[in-house]
Amino acid sequence: MHKKYFCLICYFILAQVASSQASKLNKESIMDYLNRISYPEFSGVVLLAEKDSVLFEKAYGYSSIEYEVENNINTLFNVASITKTMTAVAALQLVDNGLLDLDAPLGKYLPDYPNQTVRDSVTSYQLLTHTTGLNNFLVDDFKDMGKLNLKATKDYLPLFASKPLLFTSGSKYSYSAAGYVVLGLLIEKLSGESYHKYMDNNLFKKAGVKNTIAIPIDSIVKNKASGYTSYFGESAHLSKNDSYLGYANPAGFYYSTVNDIYMFFEALKNYRLISEPLTKKMMSPLVKGYYTNYGFGISVDDRWEQTIVGHTGGWYGVQCELMYFEKDKITAVILSNVDTAEGEGMNKISNYIKHVLANKTIPKFK
Repeated sequence: MHKKYFCLICYFILAQVASSQASKLNKESIMDYLNRISYPEFSGVVLLAEKDSVLFEKAYGYSSIEYEVENNINTLFNVASITKTMTAVAALQLVDNGLLDLDAPLGKYLPDYPNQTVRDSVTSYQLLTHTTGLNNFLVDDFKDMGKLNLKATKDYLPLFASKPLLFTSGSKYSYSAAGYVVLGLLIEKLSGESYHKYMDNNLFKKAGVKNTIAIPIDSIVKNKASGYTSYFGESAHLSKNDSYLGYANPAGFYYSTVNDIYMFFEALKNYRLISEPLTKKMMSPLVKGYYTNYGFGISVDDRWEQTIVGHTGGWYGVQCELMYFEKDKITAVILSNVDTAEGEGMNKISNYIKHVLANKTIPKFK
């Protein structure tokens, strides 16, 4: 009997040692890969962390190609739809404080919302999970976004509020930036503050981040990366993306750094921003999205050997991704100021990290 127990103990010890060695090799493989990347293959910054320690941080390429200003680890990048995760946390804080009922119709809080169907049927739960049926106006209407001069959350309403729902609210998933703008209106109404002020006071300060800011398109800000678009690989020539950008809103376009995104997520997963039960629900698979499951403002990807939670951001001249590998407790943040075709640039780095940590066949480095 004792011999049997001894063998079992030895087996578990050997298994743990083997797992630890494999994890070390995986991290070394990723960092070796990241050290071999160079511009123009990628322009941006990558951060890799394990638990609460940063393992790797490196900048590539240029924040200004025409002036040959190099990116650095403190460069500010537009983070596009990673903003949605932040907005979701802000809304969930109101739930924690007893101010917002996720299942109540929108009209309970916004009785003057200019669409009765939306007032009567859409809930905050649906806004958070992209199941409202609201149009995704950012895709349809913003090719000349910079000319619209939209700053206040309410400025966006005329772009979509009068449009009919695409389907019965709650019946299916359809990614909607408009839904997150409406969440911003709820945050303003229930907090009594502007969206941006609420984010500063209740998210960014609590998370200890100091470089996540809303920046006017034409402003000159130290360390801000200009964006360059290849129209997602359709053009060999890179063009400035100013005409495609807007002021930060609840659906996207905050500027941030890799360290700020990492610190924000550390605060979130350690329950410093919202309660533990609500954080766990936020990061659970509540609805089926296009390729992954979706929680409250966060994707839940179970296609790999472990669950990856996070969010991507993509727009003309903007590509970024936040990933947290739950089993390995590894966080990866990739911010880029150049959009590329699928399988290149930011996407290539993201796929490499996922393949290595999932112990799948490692893509060959070119």
